[in-house]
Amino acid sequence: MKQKILVLDDDTDILEVISYVLTESGYEITTLTGGEKIFDVIGSLHPDLVLMDVMLGSMDGRSICSELKFNPETSFIPVILISATHDLAASLRQEGAPDDFLAKPFDIDRLIRKVEQQLAA
Repeated sequence: MKQKILVLDDDTDILEVISYVLTESGYEITTLTGGEKIFDVIGSLHPDLVLMDVMLGSMDGRSICSELKFNPETSFIPVILISATHDLAASLRQEGAPDDFLAKPFDIDRLIRKVEQQLAA
């Protein structure tokens, strides 16, 4: 059975690229362009990993990540945040922090490596 990844980004071009790359790598991908429905989608999809941008229109991926990490029903799901404007590497050890961080622009091989690392953990 394929591992499921939920990808959130308000840039549809980035969503398309990430979706293509991860689908070609053997993952089942679901995409969202905003965070408003994330908890409903997680409840029905039960993803193995969440990969999301920090800036999601009117929402902040860091806040969504904290909500996921503080909720006992979702705290075990690995979260990788992506950002072109925020360096989150220093905050990875804080409560509610993502499991990993990827800076934009990112290398495709690095994206795949980070996804594989989190799914293997």
